[in-house]
Amino acid sequence: MTQAKADLKLYSFDEFISWYPEQSEVRYELHDGVIIEMPKPKGKHSNLTGSLIEQLLIVIRQIGKGGIWTIPRESIVKPQREKSGYEPDIIVLNQETIGRESRWESESIIQNSDSVKLIVEVVSTNWRDDYYNKLRDYEEMGIEEYWIIDYAALGARKFIGNPKQPTFFVCNLVDGEYQMTSFTGNTSIVSPTFPQFNLSAQEIFNLAF
Repeated sequence: MTQAKADLKLYSFDEFISWYPEQSEVRYELHDGVIIEMPKPKGKHSNLTGSLIEQLLIVIRQIGKGGIWTIPRESIVKPQREKSGYEPDIIVLNQETIGRESRWESESIIQNSDSVKLIVEVVSTNWRDDYYNKLRDYEEMGIEEYWIIDYAALGARKFIGNPKQPTFFVCNLVDGEYQMTSFTGNTSIVSPTFPQFNLSAQEIFNLAF
């Protein structure tokens, strides 16, 4: 990832939203006041993300939430810290509560945890953001469930083992803190929000290819 602005100005969230180019083909996020150009997803990353959206939509229909739990093409999540803003790889929104989002219709901004059923980040070269900053901020917001999909085994060994191996994390909010459960190989994913999601970690990783 690269810093998008050459100057040393630190941006507030609202300044970042005002700056964000309309119809931009490049994704940007705000990290502690710094506007960051996100790495352009490469083929495998895009394959996995797109295929996983299809799988999630199937499960959403199976549990009778079709049209209620939806996956938008894009959105920006505003955490509690004023100088950050993220655009998740995948976000599942709850249309029953999203009407409380004052900035959704006009700016695609999500501020309330009640609007979100799931956030997914597919790990790329900026893996520290997914494992540290976003985990901290999504937890602080009260996001119920957060998945970290490290299909290329890029994260630190303290997370994914030594030797490193592709790992799928389900971070489930319990008493205000994330409990991280890791899944590898042929172990089936266990999701509190999507109990019918019965793919294994390896089946998810294979979606990249």
